[in-house]
Amino acid sequence: MRYLILSDLHANLQAFEAVMKDAADIGYDQVLVLGDLVGYGADPGTVIDRTFALEPAAMIRGNHDKVCAGLEPATSFNDAARASAEWTASILSAEHLEQLRALPQGPQLVNSEIEICHGAPFDEDHYVFDDRDASRAADAASARICLFGHTHLPAVFATAQDPVLASDQVDDELRLPLSGAVLMNVGSVGQPRDGDPRAAYGLLDQTTSTIRLRRVEYDIRGAQEAILKAGLPPWLAIRLERGQ
Repeated sequence: MRYLILSDLHANLQAFEAVMKDAADIGYDQVLVLGDLVGYGADPGTVIDRTFALEPAAMIRGNHDKVCAGLEPATSFNDAARASAEWTASILSAEHLEQLRALPQGPQLVNSEIEICHGAPFDEDHYVFDDRDASRAADAASARICLFGHTHLPAVFATAQDPVLASDQVDDELRLPLSGAVLMNVGSVGQPRDGDPRAAYGLLDQTTSTIRLRRVEYDIRGAQEAILKAGLPPWLAIRLERGQ
């Protein structure tokens, strides 16, 4: 089984389309969505529609989904994030808002080997940045392989006894251990923050125990123009070209 992993799409239609084209060229069986369909970007309704049309095997909510749907206040958001959440909530249809409200809370088991969460298994809004956070997350996980998002930073955490190794088959492929906990963040489709502006996603092949961490060029200028045309904070457009 090969899973297409999408996280932190953030209403960036241009990035979403580029990722889906790249993934289709490689091939996949089922889709896993790790939350934050909306927020920041200018095409929340279309991204929601396109994501649901994929009929994901598992999909969970992110913090921006919750705030835009009115499930939580934006008290923890900065000014740009708050402005974008308010704008998103104002333009989404009642159906779209209900779809966001109905997204399940993570973590969610995909199967006996794989679990997905937005932030961490012990707290859907917690950021996993370092080894200490990863150790807590591994202890709280219900499956050996835990896929998470939220930070917008690609990352792989495993133990020295059960390492993740570079594959000698494909440049962007990693070989996972057959035992031992592994936590992985494939990065953000819609707003990468690791200095690389290309859209990020992953392909997890459970049969071969490998994951491909893909980066894809997309129409950043088009995404920026859409953000500015919508009247969203200009910083949300600027950061896309910087991968911030």
